[in-house]
Amino acid sequence: MSKASVSKAALPSLLAQPLQAFELRLREVLRSKVEFIEIIGEDLVTAGGKRFRPALTLLSARALGIADCALEPLVCDLAVCVELLHSASLLHDDLIDDAETRRGKEAAFRKYGNAVSVFAGDFMLARLLGLLANMPSSLTREFSLTAASICEGDVFQFQVAAYGDYSLENYLEIITAKTAVLFATAVRSPALLANLEPEWVDALTLYGLEYGRAFQIQDDILDLIADPKVLGKPIGGDLREGKATLPVLHLLETEHGEEVRDILARRAKLEEDVPRVVHLVHSTGALERSLSELGTRARQAADALKILAPSPSRQALEDFALEAAQRVL
Repeated sequence: MSKASVSKAALPSLLAQPLQAFELRLREVLRSKVEFIEIIGEDLVTAGGKRFRPALTLLSARALGIADCALEPLVCDLAVCVELLHSASLLHDDLIDDAETRRGKEAAFRKYGNAVSVFAGDFMLARLLGLLANMPSSLTREFSLTAASICEGDVFQFQVAAYGDYSLENYLEIITAKTAVLFATAVRSPALLANLEPEWVDALTLYGLEYGRAFQIQDDILDLIADPKVLGKPIGGDLREGKATLPVLHLLETEHGEEVRDILARRAKLEEDVPRVVHLVHSTGALERSLSELGTRARQAADALKILAPSPSRQALEDFALEAAQRVL
């Protein structure tokens, strides 16, 4: 990155006021007369998390020049909508994945039970619909399609694992639906709100999709090569769920393909399975090929923003994408 680059660490100063307004609005939207829902909502607010998905919305609005106008309250609501959709999906995912923690705290379903966790997620989706009711219908359609895509991506991933139908085409479809589509919605929704030119919407869509794919490829690589203490969980989680991520797909094309397919089929149950795949990823060139794909998509995301006028917000969006590649180097 250049000396003028803006990292995620710089966001508090770049977006200090918008993020503060976002946090206040999120707390307001999540209020409920039901104590358990209120507590789960409060956990979401106080846990904070990275907030970079709503930050994408706030940065996009500023890069487009529409943040300091009458649309600003709706831009803040759009950022809240993005966070609500993401958080609702996490509540459901944690239950499905039998997760222990979320954002450093005990997973909601373990603390309050399955039903409460699911209904709390549904409550967030209901609040999202309420916010969208005050916006153009194009945004209702946008979030509807994105929510459906996330669901389809999750189910399709289970389907691929169940059938052993591993391919690069299926993998890209999964990570696009599960991850990248929400990134695209986060950055293009301000342009839809302001009814801007189609070429701007298209450029932001390309950025969001490619950054989202790069982000997921990064996550998948780290699941195999990261230090478990840094990652915060044991490596090889995808293997134990029968998921063939990009590095593993590259292994399936080598002379070790049958061995790796067997490991996927038994969900890496043997003690030596994960270390074996990690060794193969490093020794066969699968890691290098995956890193190359990650870098290419990160650069394509950054390049898509050249249509926008140079600004600190555009630079921050570019750096977000490029950092996805740098994190695993």
